[in-house]
Amino acid sequence: MTVENAPLQGITLYSHADDFRSHWIRLILAEKQIKHNLIISEDEDEDVASLNPYNRLPMLIENDLKLFNTTIIAEYVDDRYRQNKLYADAPAPRAEQRQYIWRFEQDWFRLADIMLCHPDTLNADAKKKAQKQLRDTLISLTPLFQHFPYFMSENFTILDCMLAPIFIRLKQMGIELPAQQCRPILLYCQRIFSRPAFQKSMTFQEKNRYGALLPKS
Repeated sequence: MTVENAPLQGITLYSHADDFRSHWIRLILAEKQIKHNLIISEDEDEDVASLNPYNRLPMLIENDLKLFNTTIIAEYVDDRYRQNKLYADAPAPRAEQRQYIWRFEQDWFRLADIMLCHPDTLNADAKKKAQKQLRDTLISLTPLFQHFPYFMSENFTILDCMLAPIFIRLKQMGIELPAQQCRPILLYCQRIFSRPAFQKSMTFQEKNRYGALLPKS
């Protein structure tokens, strides 16, 4: 376990060094410019287990509050720290965002879990099926990235915070998107990866692994 930042503003985030759910929360904190105490840990860590009944990352602690569900952490941070809002305030668009988050969790995150799981437990057939399913889904949804700079929005939102850590891991998952057919998604990735907050949100391990995908300054 390593500590990367001095504790400020009362937030401590236990985060995996290279995990898309942990990266999602780190990106939210970076976009909202919330200084925090970042503790790099591992699943099954004794300290995490003593604080979290599910012994999984990420986990956020602020004062006496302990949160260990990624979606709940994301919504809490956006409600607690109002600068650079990521969720919509109006009920209808906020509900739509929550529904997309649920869909991404059920579909894309579930597939990513299969492809990024520990190689000792990796089922090759399941991985190949997941690769095809996610690749085909992204190709079919390319038009959603065509008309706005961000995911179905003129503004950077919570949905972009969720998608960016998945997209930078596509190659790691063995997924190559056809350049011409998926040009809107690839341009979207360039915009997202070039954001200072996105690069700030990455750990040392992630920069080593995915650095070649970051736009050159």
